[in-house]
This record gives sequence, structure tokens and C-alpha cells, in this order.
Amino acid sequence: MSTPPVLSLALPSDTGRVLSIQSHTVQGYVGNKSAVFPLQLLGYDVDPINSVQFSNHTGYPTFKGQVLNGEQLWELIEGLEANDLLFYTHLLTGYIGSVSFLNTILEVINKLRSVNPNLTYVCDPVMGDEGKLYVPEELVHVYREKVVPLASMLTPNQFEAEKLTGLRINSEEDGREACAILHAAGPSKVVITSITIGGLLLLIGSHQKEKGQKPEQFKILIDKIPAYFTGTGDLMTALLLGWSNKYPESLDKAAELAVSTLQALLRRTLDDYKRAGYDPTSSSLEIRLIQSQDDIRNPNVELKAERYR
Repeated sequence: MSTPPVLSLALPSDTGRVLSIQSHTVQGYVGNKSAVFPLQLLGYDVDPINSVQFSNHTGYPTFKGQVLNGEQLWELIEGLEANDLLFYTHLLTGYIGSVSFLNTILEVINKLRSVNPNLTYVCDPVMGDEGKLYVPEELVHVYREKVVPLASMLTPNQFEAEKLTGLRINSEEDGREACAILHAAGPSKVVITSITIGGLLLLIGSHQKEKGQKPEQFKILIDKIPAYFTGTGDLMTALLLGWSNKYPESLDKAAELAVSTLQALLRRTLDDYKRAGYDPTSSSLEIRLIQSQDDIRNPNVELKAERYR
């Protein structure tokens, strides 16, 4: 008997087919557990490769599990290639803990683009936050010199944008300049997902539609929620991929939708922990992803983007 066709290839969706290379936890929502479900709800076929498989996220007192190395990642790619399964419209990557694995990611990008030259690569350059680096220092160099030039969209936080550009971000103008530096290095779309300036929390986005052209830039002022959550960066990048592909010329609209989903989900998470009698300020919280699926599909946009002149 002949092998039946893969329907996501034979009858592709209007949205796309995503290869997502991120971490995985058995319990809780971080990495692929935080990214795959929302993308599927938004209509994407998503194939996850789990860079790690842990019992739970590393914020718990203990965790157990396995780590995928670069050679094992490449074996999976070779298996897909041997069966003509390597056509993807999007590649999504998140936390990567070693230089060797990141170098294999570079090979994966080149391999996928040899199959589909129009592949969109969405990169969340997870390196640290709030002044603290939590990956080896040498990863910063690989991201800056090799990964950023290949990215279509980049979603760093404030600290990561500073590490990639060498620019301290102390103002909105600095944030906009950091985006311009990153555009010059490669990606046409840059979203600095969280910047704290003068006690305010905001997102700054930038879309350079043609090389050398002045980018369209905007900001969204975000309501601060008094708690710490896991998996929010992974979710945010997945939502930005999902909505920016639906609105390719309107990154500000995509960001409004992504931020609105995230804010609704975080408020629900906070309320549910309080209902369970738990002090939500005492530790990091697991997000209520499944319970927020209506907010993922049809977010109520309360926070609007403001374009810079």
C-alpha cells in the first residue's frame, strides 16, 4: 500500500505550517506547551520538536527529564527530509541552552529555506531578563552574529534587545533606535515585548517593509499585573507569529491582538489563584491557557497601539 498524503501538505491551511523548536514540560505551560495550542486555535498546523522534556519547569524545587542535543535534533530533521515532510511556512524557536544546539538551529534554518525560500523565521532570543543573563555568555555572540541576520521577526525583551544591540534602553527613543539597529542586522519585524521606563511598562514594535526604508514604529502601554508568571514570553511570541501572519502589513494590529489575549489570560490566572486561596505574589504562577481559549481566538482589544510620527 502506498503512504497516504500528509494533508497539511496536500491541502495546506490558509495560515501555515509551523515547526516549533522549544522546551516541553509534562506539567504546566512553558515553551511548546505554551505556544502550540494557541497557534492551533488560530488555525495553524504545528509540528513541535521538544528541545528538552522536563517533568515541570525549573522554578519548582526539583525537576527531572532529558535534554535534546544538536545531533539528536538533526536526526529528527533528517527523518522528516527522508519522507519529504520538510515544507514549513514558519519556524519558531524559543529558549536554547547551548551553543552547539543553537548552531544546529542555524543548519535547520538553511535546510528549511532550501525547501521553502519564503520560510518565515520567528525568533525569541531567550537569554535573560531584568539585568540577569541565564544562558552562557557565548550564546549572545552567536545570536547577534549568526541568528539575528536570518530572522524574519525578532521578539526580545528589554534586556535581550540591549545585549543584541549594545545599546542601553533608558527611553522610548532608545527602544526605537534598538529596533532600527536590529532591522539593519536582518529582521524586518522587531517587537521589544516589554520595556520598563519611568515606572511604565510598554511594548515597542517596528516594521521595516523595505530595506533602507524608514520603519513604521508604535508602542502599546501595558497594564502592570502584580505577579510573576511562567510561559508568558513563549505565549507572546506564538501569538505575534499567529496574528502577524494574518495581518502581514499591520504589525501594530497583530501586537494589539497578542497583548490583549495575554492580558486577559493573566488576569484570569491571577483571579483563579486568589479563588483557590493562594497568595499570587509569593511565587511564579502557571498560566491558565486552556481556560483562556476564547481570548486566544477572539481577543477583546482594550490596549491600543499608538504610532510614532
